[in-house]
Amino acid sequence: MALNKQAKSNSAFEDAIHALRGGFIFVAVLTSVLCLCQLIVPLFMIQVYDRVLGSRNLDTLTMLIVVAAGGLMLLGFLDYIRSRIYHVLGDKLSRRLHQPTLQAAVDGALEGRNTHPGQALRDLNELRQFITGSAINVPFEAMFTPLFLGIMFMMHPVYGFMAVLAAFLLISLSVMMEFVARRPLAEANEGAVKSMSATSAALRNAEVIQAMGMLPAIAQRWEKEQRRVLSNLDEGNRRSRAMASTSKTVRYLLQIAMLSIGALLVIEREATPGMMVAASIIMGRMLLPFDSLIEGWRQWVFARGTYHRLQELIGRSEARRPGMALQNPEGRLSVDRLTFVPHGSDRAVLRNISFTLDPGEVLGVIGPSAAGKSTLARLLVGVWRPTQGAVYLDGQNVVNWDRTAFGKSVGYLPQSVGLLEGSIRDNISHMAVANPADVVAAARRADVHETIGALPHGYDTEIGEQGYSLSGGQRQRIGLARALYGNPVFMVLDEPNANLDQNGEQALMNALAAAKADGTTIILITHRPSIVGVCDKLLVLRDGAMAQFGPRADVLRSVTAASKNDNAVTAGGTSGVARLVKS
Repeated sequence: MALNKQAKSNSAFEDAIHALRGGFIFVAVLTSVLCLCQLIVPLFMIQVYDRVLGSRNLDTLTMLIVVAAGGLMLLGFLDYIRSRIYHVLGDKLSRRLHQPTLQAAVDGALEGRNTHPGQALRDLNELRQFITGSAINVPFEAMFTPLFLGIMFMMHPVYGFMAVLAAFLLISLSVMMEFVARRPLAEANEGAVKSMSATSAALRNAEVIQAMGMLPAIAQRWEKEQRRVLSNLDEGNRRSRAMASTSKTVRYLLQIAMLSIGALLVIEREATPGMMVAASIIMGRMLLPFDSLIEGWRQWVFARGTYHRLQELIGRSEARRPGMALQNPEGRLSVDRLTFVPHGSDRAVLRNISFTLDPGEVLGVIGPSAAGKSTLARLLVGVWRPTQGAVYLDGQNVVNWDRTAFGKSVGYLPQSVGLLEGSIRDNISHMAVANPADVVAAARRADVHETIGALPHGYDTEIGEQGYSLSGGQRQRIGLARALYGNPVFMVLDEPNANLDQNGEQALMNALAAAKADGTTIILITHRPSIVGVCDKLLVLRDGAMAQFGPRADVLRSVTAASKNDNAVTAGGTSGVARLVKS
């Protein structure tokens, strides 16, 4: 299965690249016409030197000017068309890869493989900019080097051999550039990505940094990493500039050599003055792609790095196959031998969890810290893939559901309520265009409607890093409204009353009672005993395994009896689960 998923992800990336093939073929055709148009100036020089100056025929000069001007206008128009095609290809690549890249970045972040998901989108943007830039054009222009080389041999074999020597020298310099500059530039690019990721992660904990005086230590670590990055970048730039200067010097010397040899051929009457000037121009045009490659080598190195990062990220993504959207789900839940081992670990956080719930039942999940409760919540809503076993909602594996349809049928409130950049209305409606009446209905069920009305712009109040700052309780209740939006048939609430006061907790109890009456299957994960009373069943987790499961009264009696036995032996020491149930 894993191989199939990776093959699919690779196919998504490769399909996006292959979709550009037709555009690049058209670019190659345009470039061939452009290369022919670039012969206008040297041919014009030959005619002027060899015909017009000798005959002093102004009519011939006028006709040559008209033809050359028309050809150069065509050259400019086709060059503009080619640049527009590159822009279209770059935008097409961005559109096709934007969602797969974002999905792969999210998957990598969920699995702990990608600590800075935003870098993937920056890589995609940099790849698009490379395609729309000038460096991408070098290979297409280099393809027509044999054309110019053949023309120079036709003019005189000596010109041809000189051009071959010049091409050999510049190609050698390009190969040397690969060896001397690629590694430090690539290391600098990778180091900059890692440094940015680490710094961004640190700044997300600004309160801890400021309160505990950690800024100097973090700044020192950042400066050390930056010095290494800048050292590699400086080394790569120094080498590339040295090679570029050498290339430019060699090209000038070659042009002087070409003109000198051309002068000798003219003196020996083996070539005309027009051919001498034209040969120098044609050789300069023939060497232009190699010279451009040396000048733009850094862009190619960085583009190759972004290409491989995107290919690897999308290739490793565990993006789900688009599943069929089930109609009118009932909320019947079945958990079958669920086991989960985190990425990079060999220890199971959950082991062999199995239970079933009928529509409208409420299950409370309790247990001590690090028992696996939040992990279970993520597996129940398909955020993480189980290592073994599966979670079935209405008989269908939750990881195979179409995620858009799944989100319309399921409500989820994570332990850390994450609200997104945007308005409160956007957050409640899952960031989609929605009927305002549905948004208000969800807010009323969460008893947060009046709280939202007291905000500066009501439901249109912008929240996030640049927006209005909400309290923990407000965030909790808005997150609950988001989970209740659309009347889901299945809800997973992880510590829904963690930041609520007494009134907020009563509102939560009312919302749960209303959802249960509507037939919603609910799973509550809590450390507080106050909302256990709304549950039909209880699941006690300890060390990732099921310690107790069954009707609430039966589990309470069992745990209470176990607690009394422990008290008799340990003189009052009770387990965390027993304290939770008894309190």
